[in-house]
Amino acid sequence: MITVKIPYSSAYLEAKLDERRVQGILRPNIDTYISGLTQNQIVERAIANPIQSLPLRELARESNNILLVTSDHTRPLPSNITLPILLHEIRCGNREARIKILIATGCHRPTTYQEMLDKFGKDIVEREEIINHNCKDTDQNVYKGILPSGGELWLNSLVDWADLVISEGLIEPHFFAGFSGGRKSIMPGIAGQNTVLANHNSRFIADVNANTGILNNNPIHRDMLFAAKAARLRFILNVCINSEKEIVQAFAGHPEKAHYEGCEFVKNLLKVRRKESDIVITSNGGYPLDQNIYQAVKGMTAAETCVRKDGVIIMVAGCCDGHGGEAFYNWMTRGKSPEEIMQKILAVPPEQTMADQWQAQILARVLLKARVIMVTDLANKEMVESMHMSYACSLDEAIKQAEAIVGSDSSITVIPDGVGVIVE
Repeated sequence: MITVKIPYSSAYLEAKLDERRVQGILRPNIDTYISGLTQNQIVERAIANPIQSLPLRELARESNNILLVTSDHTRPLPSNITLPILLHEIRCGNREARIKILIATGCHRPTTYQEMLDKFGKDIVEREEIINHNCKDTDQNVYKGILPSGGELWLNSLVDWADLVISEGLIEPHFFAGFSGGRKSIMPGIAGQNTVLANHNSRFIADVNANTGILNNNPIHRDMLFAAKAARLRFILNVCINSEKEIVQAFAGHPEKAHYEGCEFVKNLLKVRRKESDIVITSNGGYPLDQNIYQAVKGMTAAETCVRKDGVIIMVAGCCDGHGGEAFYNWMTRGKSPEEIMQKILAVPPEQTMADQWQAQILARVLLKARVIMVTDLANKEMVESMHMSYACSLDEAIKQAEAIVGSDSSITVIPDGVGVIVE
């Protein structure tokens, strides 16, 4: 027997598995990567050696109004480390500049005051000007042109207020944008709702290149690059983290060049070889990405690549924030089956894309291939089951349920962090 540990909320769940049944435990090499520097030193080195860009302090020197775009509460970006370094660098170049920190909520709910304290630290929350982006507030957003996809580009109007736009972010695999970070801070991060809807249409989501680890010919990525240029994004700081949420590498400088180098670094360390099985056990890497079912869909897509048709995915996620979006929940509950949900979504014209249909489309796709058992004791059983999934309050219970479906001798693949790997 072997014991596996799966991230769950702020802790872990464990299970003992028959080693003969385990086809593989897919872990990335990033946890073995050692830079020899502290997290602060890693970030400071990246800032001091920008990629194809002037140093940030030089860019700040000629700027009166500086907009710093940061990630929201759903991203494990350690802003308590990165933001103080960025702010210090800006003020070394220009102590008189006015700085506004804009939280890139995308279409998520606003980040609460407590979440700001937890993420940014008390000093920054009390001393800096911090604003939650609101994608639905038409008075807050400004028109910036037509996306390559044909949709209208609306961005937070602070991009026009600013003389210098910079962003910080986290580079990790993303299940339809290829990778997070870089241009994604702008779109969907600070975009209007209709812009996000246009970009996340069902045709793009179904595109073979709109997938984990793919940027080339990715139509969603193409729109995002356009948005970043329209926002005049000049400088980024993007970090890469391990399973302990610790910074192991950082990339700063030109919005495209620095991001691309970061993506290559991540790709090389996160690639794992596919191991097909009847049962795949995975997670979203714990909190904050496992705080709702909406986010948990991301981890399911790694399991989707490994599970056999009509197999079982065991998704371990705290889901303390419930389903994560009313529109997403409605998509999943108003269809009698995953087949019906998928048919309804694919029938929606791109220009009529509705909120959260992309997440429902991907979850429906996963459910068309395999049964999904959600492991959580923080979410409502009826809610989970109404979304066409099974519920288990423990990992052991979920394994028993799965074995009842595919057999007690069924093969098992374990992906401890489904959002932290690129399965090939």
